[in-house]
Amino acid sequence: MNETSSPVRLIVEPETRPHLPAYLKLRHDAGRGRWILLAPERVLTPDQTAVAVLKLCDGKRNVEDIVEALAKEYSAPADVIRADVLDLLQGLADKGYIKG
Repeated sequence: MNETSSPVRLIVEPETRPHLPAYLKLRHDAGRGRWILLAPERVLTPDQTAVAVLKLCDGKRNVEDIVEALAKEYSAPADVIRADVLDLLQGLADKGYIKG
């Protein structure tokens, strides 16, 4: 019997060290004055919140480090930021835009 393996879904948790896969690039489009995420054959335009999170997704910081950095930068409660960051990163991971 041949078994085929399906891709394993990344579950984003506080210990996850998210990063963009090599085929995605976060760039600032100076002409339009906004950030874009370049993917093969598509261009995504993340909102300011997503850009703030994506800039910190370097594979070195874990989600909790990202939450702490954003809480400090925006003087906001870490619990609120944590929920938003986990939700955002899980959605991106489910689409293949974040690796862990």
